[in-house]
Amino acid sequence: MKRRVAAVLALAAAPLLLGACGTAVDKPAPPSNTATQADVKNVAEITAGSTFNDTDVMFLQMLIDNLEQGQEMARTAAKRATRPQVAELAKAVQVTQADEIKLMKSWLAEWDKPATLDERISLHADHGGMPSTGDKEIASLTTVKKAQFETAFLNLFLAHQHNAVEFAQLELDKGGNELARSFAERVKQSRTDQVQQMLKLLAG
Repeated sequence: MKRRVAAVLALAAAPLLLGACGTAVDKPAPPSNTATQADVKNVAEITAGSTFNDTDVMFLQMLIDNLEQGQEMARTAAKRATRPQVAELAKAVQVTQADEIKLMKSWLAEWDKPATLDERISLHADHGGMPSTGDKEIASLTTVKKAQFETAFLNLFLAHQHNAVEFAQLELDKGGNELARSFAERVKQSRTDQVQQMLKLLAG
């Protein structure tokens, strides 16, 4: 159990931090000494156990939806961003969130629960989360003028990552599964770090 917890924490722990002057992005941190590279690579093999409640399921479903939208935005940013810092942020998000999605889908399959949401916006609002990012808003990133793209992306993605923090807090307040709660804590920390990074990028 301790090794599984360590692997989950390592998966969500890689911070994407700006340098002190706000002009450079550090490489994502490697996994901690408590988890091997294989632990992180084979995320689908990290089992969550049979103890869970409705909040655990809802948290994973909402966060998968959030991350899949985030992947779409990050792919666009990796292609359209002008500053290397923004492009590198987008690329790092793609890698990290792909593993997180894989992990969460494996847990929901383990619990025999669907990985998709039936009612995206109402489910988020009814349970204290902010409404999810709109599909039209995401699509607009592909058509906004190049000179305006980074501001549009960073503002949209900043709010989007704040939603993930809200979902994680819901899990920490009401979740019952040990690994899901540990994962939520790391998601909360990593997304809070990303929000701070994007605020610096917006400030120029």
